[in-house]
Amino acid sequence: MPKASEIKKNSAVEYDGKVYFVRDIERSVPQGRAGGSLYRMRMYDVVTNQKKDETFKDSDMLNLADLVRRPVTFSYADGNECVFMDSEDYTPYSLNREAIVDELLFVSEETQGLQVILVSDAPVALDLPPTVDLEILETDPSVKGGSATARTKPAKLSTGLVVQVPEHISIGDRIRVNVDERRFLSRA
Repeated sequence: MPKASEIKKNSAVEYDGKVYFVRDIERSVPQGRAGGSLYRMRMYDVVTNQKKDETFKDSDMLNLADLVRRPVTFSYADGNECVFMDSEDYTPYSLNREAIVDELLFVSEETQGLQVILVSDAPVALDLPPTVDLEILETDPSVKGGSATARTKPAKLSTGLVVQVPEHISIGDRIRVNVDERRFLSRA
């Protein structure tokens, strides 16, 4: 049983007799208190997808739920559902578009390293690799000699995500994007 301080984002925990998926964690250190940190966790019920915000002390013990990660590739979108195909046994997994709206900004047909997270054999979330390669669809024209400066310009990528890129990058270039920080890393 891990402490609340050891729980990471995208973990599944058992709490109040239900399984919750931890989507966001905020750590705060109260002033003037001899105790430890507080961890405010935004959790979603894996069955009903209802949101629950809870605050735990760093020493509170939580149960991890049985969690399975399967490698997948994006297959197609069908209305409100996005279908991912298991890379090993070709099992299709459907996820609600609203549940993974932030992750979809980094997903295209070519995205490698995707994993679907299963709790009790039901898909509940999508786990992204640390970096993804995406193509630039819209940006201002490239500036000759722009690589010598640190100035940036906005670029719209093939998934709809907008990131700041150096001036020498142009339309059609494939770039590597850091998923957590949503920022340009390099040309792909």
